[in-house]
Amino acid sequence: MDQSMDDPVVNGVEPITVDVALPYYGDVDLMKLAVRSVLGQQYPHWRLLVVDDGYPDPEPARWFAQDIADPRVSYHRNEANLGANRNYRKCLDLVTAPLVVVMGADDLMLPNFLQVAVDALARFPSAAVVQCGVAVIDEHGRLVRPLGDRVKQRYAPRADEAVLLAGEQLAGSLLRANWTYFPSLAWRTDTVRRIGFRQGLHVTQDLALILDTARDGGGLVVDPALAFLYRRHSGSDSSVKALDGRRFDEERELFAAEAADLARRGWPRAARAARRHVTSRLNALVLLPVAVRAGDRAALGKLVRHIVG
Repeated sequence: MDQSMDDPVVNGVEPITVDVALPYYGDVDLMKLAVRSVLGQQYPHWRLLVVDDGYPDPEPARWFAQDIADPRVSYHRNEANLGANRNYRKCLDLVTAPLVVVMGADDLMLPNFLQVAVDALARFPSAAVVQCGVAVIDEHGRLVRPLGDRVKQRYAPRADEAVLLAGEQLAGSLLRANWTYFPSLAWRTDTVRRIGFRQGLHVTQDLALILDTARDGGGLVVDPALAFLYRRHSGSDSSVKALDGRRFDEERELFAAEAADLARRGWPRAARAARRHVTSRLNALVLLPVAVRAGDRAALGKLVRHIVG
């Protein structure tokens, strides 16, 4: 796309700006790679808002101040650590563009990512969010296909072109298996800001937000175009919480609340999927041998309760 930021009108239409919010706490080098992937976007009408949640290293502040000259990039550092949920909500408070992506600080956008997202939401005006095609990489940048991601691919909608899901169809599909990758979702800002992240959630806040969006009448576009690389490694917050059982405690509470609400709403298939949460139980089952080898009795007990409960 040749249009420059200094000439914002193309064929009489002002292009849509996308805010990329990047809540950061973690590996500095991976964060730099994530930022460079935004700088390399083919679609030029974006702003990058980095919110450092007090990571104990002076290098991020130095790097943004001295090495990043792009005026579309801004760096903010929290005076005190807010934690994942509150820092995500702070990111949304800083967003002003019509579209927003809340990106992971160790993930990578392929050069076509923002163009795919903008085009998909323009094609489906009733959609609130778009999920593009995603490949999974490890901490070394190598393509991998862990079991959990193979399950995601098994349950994800299959189509040769972009399709729209909404209402009970969307909720039920995601409660059977959350096949989305939250850092790769592009949202209409008015929707995500109005609904917001539920307080108190950490590893299921992404699923809760999409379910709340479905209840609100917003649809999700699934575009199969590969445009994003999601990084999965053993040190991730969700992986650690899964092994010690905290993830499943939170999931179980969410599924119980969703089952009750969706039944009252008259979405019986989605409510049944929430009660069964089969893939969540299978995920716990896969982690059982890991807990056994580690001799972690507390984690083992939590995993077993989740599997049978």
